[in-house]
Amino acid sequence: MNNAQLNELKQRYVASGAASPATQFADRAENALIWDADGNRIIDFAGGIGVLNIGHRHPKVVEAVKAQLDKLMHTCQTVMPYEGYVKVAEKLSQVTPVRGHAKVMLANSGAEALENAVKVARAATGKNNVICFDGGYHGRTFMTMAMNGKVAPYATDFGSMPGNVFRAPYPVPYHGVSEDEALRGLKMALKTDANPKDTAAIVLEPVLGEGGFYPAPASFLKAIREICDEHGMLMIVDEVQSGFGRTGKLFAIEHSGVEPDIIAMAKSMADGMPISAVVGTDKHMDASGPNSLGGTYTGSPTACAAALAVLEVFEEEDILGKSQALGDKLAKRFAQWQQDFDCVDNGRNMGAMAAIDLVSDKANHTPDADLAGALCKKAREKGLILLSCGLYGNTIRFLMPVTIEDEVLEEGLAIVETCLKELVGSKTAASA
Repeated sequence: MNNAQLNELKQRYVASGAASPATQFADRAENALIWDADGNRIIDFAGGIGVLNIGHRHPKVVEAVKAQLDKLMHTCQTVMPYEGYVKVAEKLSQVTPVRGHAKVMLANSGAEALENAVKVARAATGKNNVICFDGGYHGRTFMTMAMNGKVAPYATDFGSMPGNVFRAPYPVPYHGVSEDEALRGLKMALKTDANPKDTAAIVLEPVLGEGGFYPAPASFLKAIREICDEHGMLMIVDEVQSGFGRTGKLFAIEHSGVEPDIIAMAKSMADGMPISAVVGTDKHMDASGPNSLGGTYTGSPTACAAALAVLEVFEEEDILGKSQALGDKLAKRFAQWQQDFDCVDNGRNMGAMAAIDLVSDKANHTPDADLAGALCKKAREKGLILLSCGLYGNTIRFLMPVTIEDEVLEEGLAIVETCLKELVGSKTAASA
């Protein structure tokens, strides 16, 4: 079927809240390229929203999944376990920087991982409250919607959210929130809303994902660790988007040297197969009773095979080195754009977790969400998938596979430049 026929089916049968606004349908893909149902070639700077750090259909992952399909597809691991689940648990225990000896539970999505991390924290501490941060994003289930630090579009139409979730400021100096102010806000929340004796955990992203790709300073993360220790709370780190090599480390928290109690992960851990994990200190992970954690499809054999293959690729192909190198290339290009365009500001990256802000006034950092939307739309028309994000909707994030070929990267970046020139012009053109 072609794009037009598939769009007719989408409009007729797919719920509007779940339907993509895109009119092109993916037919096949390889590394950083997608071909749609009409045969059009598209450069992918979205990576399935951070799922494809090692590219579409990495050959080693495809081979591992095909081999698993010939052996076993499903038993439900709580009914009859299988090798893949325990091998993934073993490997994640070895590479995840949590305190002490780590144990693991597998789930299907980032939201499931965060929900289970909260369950584990409540069981381990006997407390209920959870503190999260402005701009944070943790998922679309009810508990994770309550934890999100941004209402629209995730929780706008869905009524009351679960209670016992409290909010603190996230340090983003560019938007006027200093590290000191963020810590003051957190300590105030512990005084006014979330009594430490009733608070199970502080949950945060070491780099905001949907909130705009702003990294938390190492000193802030260390302060969170100290506050948790002081009050007997657990530190839960959400690495769903920042994990698995996006920042030049396997996990973004490693840049700080801080060891949390629990890390939640998903997205790029299986290169497109649905799997997530909660990895935490053994005494916390073992706190709840028998059969209290799990689900029908959690840690499926095919997803486990993919995850093990991904970890092998990281070791064999220096994915972390490639991530850092890609981040350096993007940082250099961002700096040039900031010189060439009045609308481009605040280029930033931690490894290949990179973004720019689009503004109408650089001096006042005035967000321009309309321009961000127009840029993404025009880029799509020219064969480039580009994503916006951020609390103010004006951040352009770059989530292309870190394995992207240099010529494809350059082609995509050139499209961004062309679109900006068509939308707002450039300083060079204006002065000519």
